[in-house]
Amino acid sequence: MRALRARTPLAVSTLLVLIPLLVAFLGPMISVGVKPGLPYDKAGLLGTDGLGRDVFSLLLEGGRTALGMALGAVVTAYLIGGAIGLVAASTRHRWVDEALIRPLDVLLPLPSLLVISVVAVGWRASPLAITLAVAMVNVPTVARLVRAAALDAASGPVVEALRMQRESWAGIHLGYVGRAVLGPVAADIGTRITLAVFLVASVNFLGLGLSPTAPDWAVSISRNREGLLLQPWAVLAPALLLVSFTLGFNLLADRLVHRARRLAEVKR
Repeated sequence: MRALRARTPLAVSTLLVLIPLLVAFLGPMISVGVKPGLPYDKAGLLGTDGLGRDVFSLLLEGGRTALGMALGAVVTAYLIGGAIGLVAASTRHRWVDEALIRPLDVLLPLPSLLVISVVAVGWRASPLAITLAVAMVNVPTVARLVRAAALDAASGPVVEALRMQRESWAGIHLGYVGRAVLGPVAADIGTRITLAVFLVASVNFLGLGLSPTAPDWAVSISRNREGLLLQPWAVLAPALLLVSFTLGFNLLADRLVHRARRLAEVKR
């Protein structure tokens, strides 16, 4: 990844992320709806899929679930797991730390895809259920990451001095300790979002998540893979957008971490 980052200009990495994001979140606003036609027809900008629906219109409609659920899951995981990790690192009572972290250790060995698939089947075609399931399987690792990153800062002399000055808990831990966590979080977030996109796409690709007729990018890939030779854009277009987002985001996150490390070395 470092060699690839060095050879990839920042503008290219940014475009790899921006194009899928713009398609995902602005696409439904400009889409005129999915009109039926002949299956696997070459008519239109990108042709039609196996149900005769315009592929370009499906791209505009389907990115909101493909990326929105993954991004929402990561934000939720960091809100819940980050709060647990900060409280566990800052507490002066060992039993509180144990009570917060040990139950999460039980969830760590569980296969993520299996857990999400069970939830997806139980709440069929529910984007919210899939989002929450992806978030919850990420909470244990996020909590442990934040706790480990915040532990030294939370037990250091600066925090003790701030406590003596009667600073609020939020001011100390969301301010000073929170800044100490930003580096590890930045290093983790690229991988975390990529994993979330993979999990959401896998569940939908396997037919366990959203409806088989949903315009979601992963659902489109799954539904049209048998017609790949007849109308390749029905599969390649959504696949390229997913690959573009994950690759570009990893490159940007890696570049951000590299720059943060260089700034830290300069300050030393």
